Amino acid sequence: MRLLSFLMPRENRFFGLIRSSTNNLVEASLRLVDLMEHYEDVPEKVSEIKRLEEVGDLIIHEIMRNLHRTFVTPIDREDIALLGERLDDVVDAIEEASRYLVEYRIQQPTHEALELSRIIVCSTESLQQAMSKLHFHGAKLKSILPDTVEVNRLENEADQITSRANAKLFSNGESPIELMKWRDIYEQLELATDRCEDVANVLEAVVLKHA
Repeated sequence: MRLLSFLMPRENRFFGLIRSSTNNLVEASLRLVDLMEHYEDVPEKVSEIKRLEEVGDLIIHEIMRNLHRTFVTPIDREDIALLGERLDDVVDAIEEASRYLVEYRIQQPTHEALELSRIIVCSTESLQQAMSKLHFHGAKLKSILPDTVEVNRLENEADQITSRANAKLFSNGESPIELMKWRDIYEQLELATDRCEDVANVLEAVVLKHA
């Protein structure tokens, strides 16, 4: 990766790394949905999500390394850094939610957990579409905005699902232990959508600066 990034033009290098990070994020979210939909071989599937989280760490390190070595960047260096960090935050939340399923010995995911996982996929795919346009210049950059609006809408939907899921835990008379387990899992799943919205907010700021 180091040799490749050195040979690439500066603009392609940064946008390529950001797209790689987003693609890795989409893959992690798809693995999460597969885990929820086909709840078997759970430790192995969680290990694969962990591997993708580690790939994400490598990409963010590469982004930061290139920022330190590059004087002129295609967009503000703080925005490049923020995009990398926020994308990494989403993968971290996905990995933590999946890990809780193993650590808490969850027998079967809830319908709400699956719903939230599917929203995460939709959010990451919207970010993927947005990142594919990040290299645009001028007014064309505004084509990113419908994607960011969709991410914001999905985050609101995730909030509502999480609220219903937590209310259901209490109304069903779950034991305190089970209640705490699922509240932790829901928190991380919702956090993933929150962090997707953070990425969308950075993208909107980039559009305002450069469109």
